[in-house]
Amino acid sequence: MTFIEDVTEGNFDEQVLARSHHIPVVLDIGADWCSPCRMLTPLLERLARDYGGRFVLAKVDADENMRIAGRHQAKGFPTVIAYSKGQVTDRFHGMQPEGFLRRFLDLLITQHASQPHLGTPAGSD
Repeated sequence: MTFIEDVTEGNFDEQVLARSHHIPVVLDIGADWCSPCRMLTPLLERLARDYGGRFVLAKVDADENMRIAGRHQAKGFPTVIAYSKGQVTDRFHGMQPEGFLRRFLDLLITQHASQPHLGTPAGSD
């Protein structure tokens, strides 16, 4: 099982919503033409490897998946959204330094671990 995934409209529910019931998911919405995205995504990928599977990085190309970007009201790129137990718990926009990202991830992981298990979402069988 990998902890860095390319997500599309076709697999969003499975890779983000359903998976976030078991492990926190960080949704990275960006675009190839976006300079801050080209800096942030590799940093998030490195952190996903460093954290050794304590969260999933779900990468979305906004140009190819406009519905996902629209659903999340991503008005600028990159937009990063934390999911836990099927719900959005936090978000930020733009490039951020590694220290900020580590605090963001640590808080997400801690919150996820402290939430009661809500079970499998309806219709995800």
